[in-house]
Amino acid sequence: MATGRLGVGETLGALNTALGPGDPVWFKETRARHLRARDFLAPRPALQARFGDGQVPERVVRAVAGLQGPGVAPVLRCTSTPAGLALQLQRPAVFERVLGAVAAYVAPAAPAAPAAPAAPAAPGPRILLHCPALRSAPGALRLSQLRAVLVADHLARTLRAHGESVRLVPAVRDPHMPTFLQQLRVDWPAASERAATEALRNRALAELSPAQERGALPRGVLGTVCLKELVQERGRAAGYDPNLDKCLVTEDLLSVLAELQEAARCRPGDSPPSLAAAPDANADRCMVVHVVSCEEEFQQQKVDLLWRKLDDQAPLTQKHLVCGPVKVAGAPSTLTAPEYYELRHAQVCKASAVKHGRDLARDPAWTEVFSVLSVATIKFEMLSTAPHGQLLLALADSISTKGTKSGTFVMYNCARLATLFEGYRHSMEQGLYPTFPPVSSLDFSVLQDEGEWLLLFNGILPFPDLLSQTAALACTAPGLHTTARTETMCKFLVQLSMDFSSYYNRIHILGAPRPHLFGQMFARLQLLRAVREVLHTGLATLGLPPLNHI
Repeated sequence: MATGRLGVGETLGALNTALGPGDPVWFKETRARHLRARDFLAPRPALQARFGDGQVPERVVRAVAGLQGPGVAPVLRCTSTPAGLALQLQRPAVFERVLGAVAAYVAPAAPAAPAAPAAPAAPGPRILLHCPALRSAPGALRLSQLRAVLVADHLARTLRAHGESVRLVPAVRDPHMPTFLQQLRVDWPAASERAATEALRNRALAELSPAQERGALPRGVLGTVCLKELVQERGRAAGYDPNLDKCLVTEDLLSVLAELQEAARCRPGDSPPSLAAAPDANADRCMVVHVVSCEEEFQQQKVDLLWRKLDDQAPLTQKHLVCGPVKVAGAPSTLTAPEYYELRHAQVCKASAVKHGRDLARDPAWTEVFSVLSVATIKFEMLSTAPHGQLLLALADSISTKGTKSGTFVMYNCARLATLFEGYRHSMEQGLYPTFPPVSSLDFSVLQDEGEWLLLFNGILPFPDLLSQTAALACTAPGLHTTARTETMCKFLVQLSMDFSSYYNRIHILGAPRPHLFGQMFARLQLLRAVREVLHTGLATLGLPPLNHI
């Protein structure tokens, strides 16, 4: 039997190569009604542009039908239809390959290896994620700042899952912030000691505007530094605000720069370098991403430019990931992040009381459940929209496990899966079902329900590519700003939960304890094992533990 992980990207690449030179035309189907007849399609208009009269040469059709290669899914047939070239995979073989190696599909897709590497590849750039909102106290944290914090945390988790070296700044200093972040399941370092600012202060004093009178300045203020020339030097096309002119230099601002400087110069585990050390040959191997709310963007541009002006070793690549505004319906515009959490937590407890007919909020067994559900609600609300877009929160909406766009719906379906496998284990212990057989002995040709293929083809097979997409930062393009696809994971988990829920409501997995039904039952259980692993891995990138009951 063929081995190796199948990949959607590898299959699409091979399909486009088989058509010959030109732009990619194949795409993967996702809608259930299309998947009844085909898995990939090369649309007729694209084929007409490629082949003139739209008639695909027979040799090309044969090449597509006989497609093979590493990561390429086995092809059953390729046929010409009014919609274009339709390709269907050997579904039992795909089920066998994927469900026989589930662990391979909950890890990010590896980048393509070079054809003939001349030397060992250099380590990737260190990524410094800077979220200035975390210098606030929890009670002062606005919802737009909370959004930036959650984006940064999710991005850090996905980057690390992809093997990237990530450092987080700032280390939080407010004594109440670590408790609040822990409540939100945000993993962020706490401060130990402040970085030295002497070298930066001396450089700043040399750059101060000459007309300033030192004695007339408030305590902690050194003066102002002109940034206009640096903005003009970098060019307006870079994306800096043209109104940037002077920057007020304070002791607090120098402390911010010193922490950034120290973090940029050492890898995780290294001891902090001396600020007077010789230029670091790897200084340009650090990529800084400032994750800021839209209200903080102007000030962060000042910090960016001042760092470049005062530190000759400042990283060359600094990008700004700006999170759009958060608008609130049904609540005061002054709502703070802790108040938002308390509101959602109260709604979760109320929904549970309605569902179970009693108030469980004070039951210790449910305390953790309500906490996780509250955070899941918040994270899916905050992260399901692309970071740069405006976010509208309808806080008056009730919390329900039936709301198919919500984090509670995803957690509810995780709990249903846990209940399913607990039910199988209990029945096995009673002697109703045999122990789970080796996966290699299962016959996956019995998986013929269209919902089963939907779960595998849309949920499990493309998951490694999705993990890689969420860890992709658009930092190679010129300009100041970058984007990240942090919304894709929430949307994916919601859709997978919808597909699973639809399937689970139609199909009785744990059937009658009759030997002739066990084969299909175990094949279905293995499919749902894979679904469970994908859901758990996806939730981990959001800092959310799966729940066993709701």
